[in-house]
Amino acid sequence: MNRKAMIDRLKEESKTYDFIVIGGGATGIGIALEASARGYSVVLLEKSDFTKSTSSKATKLVHGGVRYLAQGDIGLVREAVVERGLMLKNAPHITKSQSFIIPTHGLYDEILYTVGLTFYDLLAGKLSLGRSRRISKSKTLKRISLINPDKISAGVVYYDGQFDDSRMAINTLQSAVEMGAIVLNYCAVDGLVKDNDGNLTGVKVHDEEEDVSFEIKGKQVVNATGVFADDVLQMDSPGAEKTIAPSQGVHLILDKSFLPGDDAITIPKTDDGRVLFLVPWHNKVIVGTTDTPIEKESLEPVALEEEIGFILSTASRYLTKAPKRSDVLSVFAGLRPLAATNGKGNKTKEISRSHKIYTSKSGLLTIVGGKWTTFRRMGQDLVDKAEKNHEWKHIPTKTRHLKIHGYKENVNFDNPLYFYGSDEDAIVDLAKVNGWNKSLSTSLGVIEAQVVWAVRNEMARTVEDFLARRTRCQLLDAKESIKMAPEVAKIMAKELGKDADWQTKQVADYIEVTSNYIL
Repeated sequence: MNRKAMIDRLKEESKTYDFIVIGGGATGIGIALEASARGYSVVLLEKSDFTKSTSSKATKLVHGGVRYLAQGDIGLVREAVVERGLMLKNAPHITKSQSFIIPTHGLYDEILYTVGLTFYDLLAGKLSLGRSRRISKSKTLKRISLINPDKISAGVVYYDGQFDDSRMAINTLQSAVEMGAIVLNYCAVDGLVKDNDGNLTGVKVHDEEEDVSFEIKGKQVVNATGVFADDVLQMDSPGAEKTIAPSQGVHLILDKSFLPGDDAITIPKTDDGRVLFLVPWHNKVIVGTTDTPIEKESLEPVALEEEIGFILSTASRYLTKAPKRSDVLSVFAGLRPLAATNGKGNKTKEISRSHKIYTSKSGLLTIVGGKWTTFRRMGQDLVDKAEKNHEWKHIPTKTRHLKIHGYKENVNFDNPLYFYGSDEDAIVDLAKVNGWNKSLSTSLGVIEAQVVWAVRNEMARTVEDFLARRTRCQLLDAKESIKMAPEVAKIMAKELGKDADWQTKQVADYIEVTSNYIL
């Protein structure tokens, strides 16, 4: 993934691409993969870094959505559990099956969850990850040793998937590039190009790095900008109705000592009727999530005090070791691009999580809603829709069993470089040959070679790209990541040919953003 080579190609080739995808989050990336796998020419443009916004701030679950089952949305759950199974098969180096325990309160709970989750398993068919079952109180306490014994009567075990969202994005983009796609970060679309009849024929692009603007021609322009979808719709048709109702989800990262075993905990009903998860992730524990309606979307949403308080107090009621503010290693907020409903006063947990595709008069396709688990399916549905609209010959999907870049089986999750999959050997070689094997953080297990690799092969352009998304240091331990920033800036500056001023500014920018992740 060489940014300069790709942007030069765009500026030099005066061709009309089949797809121009605006947005480098989960949705846009799924579309780029699907379209390029079918043999279409694709350009994907992201105004900041890939997954900078919502798509790097997920709960890290690949799941059918137990609570959507409770709401009776069986179609959505069926689609998601099938996609979950495919994702685990196609990217075993960054996904895994995860056991969850629901602590129950009395016989009614035990029957309800056992029956409900058995149905959840059946919906997955051959792609089921394991059978749900009730376990006794003593077994529950043995498996989740810090659960408060006064709060439970027994437990129900079920299985879902877990993954690393930003790593899934990078590897999927690499797969798309291998199939001919052009993907660019720091390329903003600041206008749409139309013919005399008002049909979309391309986009105006601004390369944020070089500060130059140019136009690209495309047969199908796609708006996959998540919470920012309305901005593109306004560009297309000023005064267009709102399609997005953003909702904020907040997560806290705690030390592994708060959840010592391998099981995750699901609290299905908190005080405000939401689900709270405590999940082991990268040798830490991720606790979330909240669901707060937000007025204005932003690239760097900030956790609200009441959200932090809600998570800490709910977790404290269930754990014998109560987490305090000082135990929080990092707090991060993401915005869900929920499809807006017409009525007022809807609770965000009731707004549909399924994706919707709209065709504008100009031919613009907009996709909203959805979630990471179904990102491949969203891509499939969108490309199908484009083929139908343009009366192109239908090409069946090629992504159901497509192995994602880095594919590697039997991964050792204790190895700090495991998430690179089949790229790991090349990083180890890079470290040996050039002496880039010095540690940047022993607690997070990051070495210098990873920075070089991220610049050369994963389009990392800033210190934040590396520390927040190519590795997950910012989310795993915000303070520790700030200590790493100067050394990361130094290595990146050498690779990118930048000067000392660039390094200073990069570190300052990183500290400013990351201070919001520290309580």
